[in-house]
Amino acid sequence: MWIEKETSIAEIKTLLDNGYEVEVDSPDGYVPVNFFINKGRYEEYELYLYDNIKVKCNESHLFETNQGWISAKVLEQSNSYWEFITKDGLRTGKVIRTNNQIPIVDINVNHPNHRYYTNGVSSHNTGVGKSLFMCHVAASVLLQGKNVLYITLEMSEEKIAERIDANLLNINIKDIETLPKIMFESKVNAIAKKTQGTLIIKEYPTASAHSGHFRALLNELQLKKSFRPDIIFIDYLNICASSRYKGNLSVNSYSYIKSIAEELRGLAVETNVPIVSATQTTRSGSTNSDPDLTDTSESFGLPATADLMFALISTEELEQLGQIMVKQLKNRYNDPTVNKRFVVGIDRAKMRLYDVEQNAQDGILDAGKEEEYTYEENKKQNKFVGFNF
Repeated sequence: MWIEKETSIAEIKTLLDNGYEVEVDSPDGYVPVNFFINKGRYEEYELYLYDNIKVKCNESHLFETNQGWISAKVLEQSNSYWEFITKDGLRTGKVIRTNNQIPIVDINVNHPNHRYYTNGVSSHNTGVGKSLFMCHVAASVLLQGKNVLYITLEMSEEKIAERIDANLLNINIKDIETLPKIMFESKVNAIAKKTQGTLIIKEYPTASAHSGHFRALLNELQLKKSFRPDIIFIDYLNICASSRYKGNLSVNSYSYIKSIAEELRGLAVETNVPIVSATQTTRSGSTNSDPDLTDTSESFGLPATADLMFALISTEELEQLGQIMVKQLKNRYNDPTVNKRFVVGIDRAKMRLYDVEQNAQDGILDAGKEEEYTYEENKKQNKFVGFNF
């Protein structure tokens, strides 16, 4: 039996915790809620519409406008009125920064468009799997005995740790808090015997940290903990700051995002450590089952700077199969036409990616060199347990 009611995103957590199935209204109809995310406290931004509708959020919150998906920060910096997509059609509004600190929560919805109405305004749920992918690879590299530094500017340290724990312990993320202590210790001890790697998670407020802060963090970890990472994850690039445009609000998004990408790549070269990050797609890219480099949001300067770039693609059909598609967009290290597209299994509850049977790739792999591989060679090529060093 379904009950329809108006409720806040925060109240959805209670319903999910009590075992209810929850669906929320969206431009695509009612869509199921996978899980609730408590992101921590952030600086408050508010969207005001002419008909007195108001949405509170942080600066990385994405609103759907007639110009595509745009973050609250960019909307506020423009100091302009925009046309927002709402339940009642296009409505004119403006985003302001209040200088207050508020708790930010979000939901992950199960739909390829990853959007839902927040007080009647189309908002974006970034649930394709960017953070899940990075948490999975971080856990994989850790199990290889390597040191991992995970920098988050979106979710809290505790939430990132919870996701990596779910992956390492191979249990549902919802069950971590209620897992008996003796069982938790047993699983942790078993993992500790497999690896000598160290994981450090560092949280920065959204848009407050740039490559200079990350460089200082690396020096501090080396000095105080003798810790040197073998790989760095930054979640995620678009909500970092730029050291070159500090405090300059007049810069356009192309130059700003390109600057961040160049600074992070420079840091990677300087420290000889690979840096993995993520970005968003444009509005057309978010609904495109075959995105390319031009679908990168905010700045084409980002893919121009990256050495390796791939898209994570989720469609309704793939969701039903428990899979996600990976498409290589750019590769300076190898031929990007080899295994240009392939699918891997995804277990969102355990924050894991896994191999699928070879026949799942039928009709997906592009014609080319990959046809020369045997089944075992293809499996090695498509194996998605993480990056090997």
